[in-house]
Amino acid sequence: MEECSTGALVPAVKPEPKPSSIEASADPGSNDVDRPTHEKGLMEVDKDLLCPICMQLVKDAFLTACGHSFCYMCIITHLRNKSDCPCCAQFLSTNQLFPNFLLDKLLKKASARQISKSASPVEHFRQALQQGCEVSIKELDTLLTLLAEKKRKMEQEEAERNMQILLDFLNCLRKQKVEELNEVQTHLQFIKEDIGAVERRRMDLYRARDRYSVKLRMLGGDDSISGARKSWPSSIDNNTSSLSGRAGMSSWNLQPKKLDGWGLQKKDALSASDSQYMTQSGLAVARKKRVHSQFDELQECYLQKRRQMANQPYTQQERDKNVMQREGYTTGLADFQSVLTTLTRYSRMRVIAELRHGDLFHPANIVSSIEFDRDYELFATAGVSRCIKVFDFSSVVNDPADVHCPVVEMPTRSKLSCLSWNKFTKNHIASTDYEGIVTVWDVNTRQSVMEYEEHEKRAWSVDFSCTEPTRLVSGSDDCKVKVWCTRQETSVLDIDMKANICCVKYNPGSSNCIAVGSADHHIHYYDLRNPSQPLHVFTGHKKAVSYVKFLSNYELASASTDSTLRLWNVKENIPVRTFKGHTNEKNFVGLTVNGEYIACGSETNEVFVYHKEISKPVTWHRFGSPDLDDTDDDAGSYFISAVCWKSDSPTMLTANSQGTIKVLVLAA
Repeated sequence: MEECSTGALVPAVKPEPKPSSIEASADPGSNDVDRPTHEKGLMEVDKDLLCPICMQLVKDAFLTACGHSFCYMCIITHLRNKSDCPCCAQFLSTNQLFPNFLLDKLLKKASARQISKSASPVEHFRQALQQGCEVSIKELDTLLTLLAEKKRKMEQEEAERNMQILLDFLNCLRKQKVEELNEVQTHLQFIKEDIGAVERRRMDLYRARDRYSVKLRMLGGDDSISGARKSWPSSIDNNTSSLSGRAGMSSWNLQPKKLDGWGLQKKDALSASDSQYMTQSGLAVARKKRVHSQFDELQECYLQKRRQMANQPYTQQERDKNVMQREGYTTGLADFQSVLTTLTRYSRMRVIAELRHGDLFHPANIVSSIEFDRDYELFATAGVSRCIKVFDFSSVVNDPADVHCPVVEMPTRSKLSCLSWNKFTKNHIASTDYEGIVTVWDVNTRQSVMEYEEHEKRAWSVDFSCTEPTRLVSGSDDCKVKVWCTRQETSVLDIDMKANICCVKYNPGSSNCIAVGSADHHIHYYDLRNPSQPLHVFTGHKKAVSYVKFLSNYELASASTDSTLRLWNVKENIPVRTFKGHTNEKNFVGLTVNGEYIACGSETNEVFVYHKEISKPVTWHRFGSPDLDDTDDDAGSYFISAVCWKSDSPTMLTANSQGTIKVLVLAA
């Protein structure tokens, strides 16, 4: 696909008009204060001493037969072209020019006077000595004494200034370090409090586990419980653990080498327990490695949350929502634990299904958009093949067939750029195409319900409202945002902007607020009840904004062809975080969000997943194809073109410019 900013004109700020030369010269004396001293001196010279041709002090003065004086070079140059006097227009030739010695003498005296006026006292004294002024030895001693005293005074003042500069620097440095020390002490206090809270909670968990194990042993009386018990030693009561371990061993020794079904069952239980323990240990080690790999980012995340919510305990309602009662936990620590848990849970993406989007009649296979329906049972794809294809997700994932046929196909007149399912009417889906047509389709009948043809150029984006089922919004290269109602044949609202519209999105919590990404590098956040001007313009991207997606009612993610994603708070109108790692300079590579994760494509044919609290990618997956050699020259030209999460699950649909669609799932 072409870059969305092609042909877009970024509004330029007009420079303030400069004053004309006439205005600048209207008051020639108004800028006397800013003139250098020697220029002021020239202004004070008699105008009769200026050359009428160059308007400067006459240099090498020559007198004409008509009585006017000029610079020698000025009058000679003039007489090469004309044969008259520049002042009185009488006939004049070079034979009628004579040196003006008197004027030269006067000019030298005037120049000397001007120099003496601007000279310093030291310069006057030096000139006097050079001209042979007689000075007695006593006078010289007095002058030397004064000069020495003046020198000492100046040195003293210079030393004091240097000491003051050094003192100011040291005071500033001390203030900065004290602030840093106070900050570190505050952070250490946070950490100390949180370590205590975590230790108390961990002890509670150990005690609960021990009570649970004892209760199971009392109820079941099965020796396999003791075997399983041995694989989870308690750090609270070592004596109890060792006794239960020995009791377990004694129970096993009562039936040496007995290989009946019951004995095999007990051995299987023990081996399964050991295997589970080893697996959990391996997962713990892997999660620790992930923590260390993102340690700096996690540290900043922890401190930020603790600073924001320091000493704010959970409300009773929040405690009720948690299965584990976190006594002593602050909200900041609980939030960070949630981030740490979700961040370290996954380390890679695994392919669970794959299908090809192309067909024999349309060799161009770029998938521009891929979207789940309301219930996440069906998903639709669209692109340059001029066809909307709807697939059954469970069939694609569970059927091992190499070829998956769509359950619905709807041909279109033009290449498609975007899809959006209706959040209320399951069988309705909207599309935008390269001719600027916005179409609402009925998947059941395979027919269009409404067609809107008001856009004058290619339409890039469309989105149904999450709260108002009849409303949808679209954006186009004609620099217009249009709001539609499925019950009307014309747009109900237009917003004219100054640059191409690349993406539009409704706020999931309101049918009145939309985010608009533009080729002017900005995100414009509008309240449709007052569309004359945006509520806020978010600036920070350096190139066109290609996608906007809401993580929540106040969290907005954006993608740009400057190879960054950004997270914004639309409630407080502030930037939150910038995500870097993928490559995106000219193509639409897709953007999708869920509660915790942000995913996008890359022009390196890779899918990148970010956690919303960490600016570096959590994991990424590179597309490959069995019929494409990695050394193929075309391999580097493929890029990810569309991505879509399956609700808040770790499952994601991805597609690339080759027409390959993969179902990926986050894995440990």
